[in-house]
Order: sequence, then C-alpha cells, then structure tokens
Amino acid sequence: MGGFFAAANKNDCVFDLFFGTDYHSHLGTRRAGLATLGKDGFNRAIHNIENSPFRTKFESDFQEMKGNLGIGCISDYDPQPLLVRSHHGTYAITTVGKINNAEELSNEIIKTGAHYQELSSGSINATELVASLINQKDNIIEGIRYAQERIEGSMTLLILTAKGIYCARDRMGRTPLTIGMKNDGFCASFEKFAYLNLGYSDYKELGPGEIVIMTPEGIRTLVSPSKDMKICTFLWVYYGYPSSGYEGVSVEEMRYNCGASMARRDGMTRDDIDNVAGVPDSGTAHAVGYANASGVPFSRPFIKYTPTWPRSFMPTLQSRRDMIARMKLIPVHELINGKRLLLIDDSIVRGTQLRETTEFLYQSGAKEVHVRPACPPLMFGCKYLNFSRSTSEMELIARRIINREEGEIVERDVLTDYVNPDSDRYKNMLEGIRKQLGFTSLSYNRLDDMLDAVGIPRENLCTYCWDGRE
Repeated sequence: MGGFFAAANKNDCVFDLFFGTDYHSHLGTRRAGLATLGKDGFNRAIHNIENSPFRTKFESDFQEMKGNLGIGCISDYDPQPLLVRSHHGTYAITTVGKINNAEELSNEIIKTGAHYQELSSGSINATELVASLINQKDNIIEGIRYAQERIEGSMTLLILTAKGIYCARDRMGRTPLTIGMKNDGFCASFEKFAYLNLGYSDYKELGPGEIVIMTPEGIRTLVSPSKDMKICTFLWVYYGYPSSGYEGVSVEEMRYNCGASMARRDGMTRDDIDNVAGVPDSGTAHAVGYANASGVPFSRPFIKYTPTWPRSFMPTLQSRRDMIARMKLIPVHELINGKRLLLIDDSIVRGTQLRETTEFLYQSGAKEVHVRPACPPLMFGCKYLNFSRSTSEMELIARRIINREEGEIVERDVLTDYVNPDSDRYKNMLEGIRKQLGFTSLSYNRLDDMLDAVGIPRENLCTYCWDGRE
C-alpha cells in the first residue's frame, strides 16, 4: 500500500511534514521520502526503512530541510517523491495506487522519444510513469485527469509546485484524501488522524476524482468530485489505523460493529468458549466488539512486543516476514492454558501466520481455538490497490482449497457459488480451510454483515477481493 502527507504553511512546514508523514508508517515497509520547497528551491530525501523506522532515518534531514511547502510519503514499493523537470516547470510528485497497464502505457510514452530514469527492481517506477502521463498535456490539471483516465487500477497523488500543492483523489475514490486546516495553513493526508496532534482540524474530504490546489492561504477546487465512488472496504477491516476514519466512518467503531455482528450471527456463549481474543493489532477491536455483544470475556492471551519491533521493520521476503510476525507475539500462559479460545483476525490471506499462531496457542496449553476472520474469504487478488504481496490468486488459501476440489481451471459461475455463504460449496471450502489450518471451528464474517458495519451505501464500497464484482 503506502501513504502520504503534505503541508502548506505560512511558516516553515518541516515539523508538520516530518511527523505527519511518520504517522503513515503502518502503511508501508520499504521506502520513505520527503520533498520541500522554499526560498532556496527544492530539497528532497529518500531512505530505505526496511531496517530502521522513519524517524531514525530522517532525523538529520528533519534538522536540515526547510520550506513552507512539502510532501512526504511512506511507500511499500517504489522510491518517491520524485523530482521532475518538464514544460510544467520543476515539481515533486508522490502517488498511492496501482497501475495494471503500466507496460502498455510506458511503451506508448517511449515511442514519443521519452525515456525513464527511475527503475525499481528492473521495472519502471510507477510514480515516474504517472509524471510522464501528466507531462503529455499542456497543463498539470489536464495531465492529472489524463493520467487517471488512462490508468487501469487506481491513482491518488500529490504534486508539489511553486504555485502550491495539487491534491488529486483517485477518480473512483478507492483511496482517501483529507484536508486539514489550522491558523497558519493547511495539510493533506491519506490518514485523517495524522494531523490531529499537529494542531489541524478537519476541513474536507476530497470526493472521487476531485482535484484541489493547496496553498498556505487556502484550498481551491480545480475539478469537482464525481458521484460514483468505490472506496476500498479493506481500509476499515485492516489497513486503516484505529484512530482514523473514511467517509465519516470511524475505523475503530466499524471494527466494534463488525465484531458485534459476528457474535450475533455466531451465537457462541460462555457455555461454548471461555474467552474472546484478537490477533493484535487489527483484530483487537473486532474481538472487543464480539466480546461485548456475546457477553464472553475479552482477554489478551498474547501480547505484541512493540518497543523494538515497529510495523515498519518488516523484510520484503515473505518467509522472513512470517518469522518476525511470530517473534512479535509473546504468550501469557495463564490466559491460554486449558482455555477454550475464540480468536479473531482481520482476515486470512495465505493462512500461514494464523496456522502458526494457532499451533503456538495449542503448544501453550489451549484446549480449543475457534477462529473468526472479520471479513469473508479472500477470493480474488486486488486489481486496484497494492495491499498484499501476493503475486498470484493461488497464494490465497481459499483459492487453493477450491482448486483442490475443482481442478486448476475454475469457471466464474463456480467461484460465484463459493462466494455464497449459504451454498454447500462454501461450507465445504470452510471445512477444508479449517482442517488445513488446524482450527477447532471456523466461521467467516459474512459480506452483508461486514458492509452493514461500515454503514455507507453498498454501491460506494469496493468488494472485488471477496466477490469479484468490478
């Protein structure tokens, strides 16, 4: 995934930019960057954050950078922000999104005589590709609209120029972009909580496709928002920080509601289980909601060790990520031994970590481990956001179980039947997952219950990864 922050202040903005960007560290693990613009021109810094958190890597830059305009990002993939010089002048750009037709677009641009400077793991930097698309048009506004129209996937971006900071939300609103304000300026942020402790208050959420320009003096709308929106529902279920919110819906409150709806449908009581627990961190609020609705006590049978293991310290190699995820969890044996536990995680992707967590609980003396993921089975790889490092749908445990039952080629109508929680195929799939991962019982949250927990119109929510609907 990734996240970003921008500040446009009458005074120096670097303090706000530094901490506002740092507040997005839960969204990315590879690289981070800052770019500022002041009387001395542009200044930029990019660092690898795989082996050290953002604040450590950028401490010296924080002391040296100056400017009243700035953008910063946390990225799970390409280095950014990029500095670009074109007929629009010099600007810095950072993006959050996914480009499915990158090769087609880059080949078109190369035919015009352009070339690419930034390569990441041998491929073109997606942010530079966006800049190249923008540069095809006579002005930045037309360029942003052109880029978003041509990109298959999603694209939300910030562009730092001498005129101000252009803020553009994805044309379907798949990712958020919120403006905050205080007495000496404005900020733009992926996560709206990121500016609250910096003295900003909510100004507005950009709508789908909306483009504004932000200066220390104000916000001017350049392109009005459209009515059609498909914001990613997974932001509430997992990716969003608990204190954040999107479209007026609190992440933490949604997770409470999600857990409560699971409890009401599940019907488990103290006769069935002794405690409800959440896999930290994102499963915790779901578990609290379940416990409150069911009357079964909430407990923390394992604690996530965070002092030296921040979210940003995660290798890109999946096997190492799994190992570190295990190392973070410290058992509380007194709350495990002999207990019938109901465990809630935000989701099951590959199943590797949750299987190992379950084994860890059994080895620590748990009598039973009942698992309740807070969202339905993930059936399709996301086409719109880089929220997972999965390179194939066959890495999803639900699809592996289906292929084992149906063969390698599965027709779309068969997959649709597996999506239906009332079908026999769905029930057989759940039993296959339960056996493979070693759970006492398994029941996923239903899609309709999960969407009700969000509480905004269903047509405005993207559910592609669960039901394959475009």
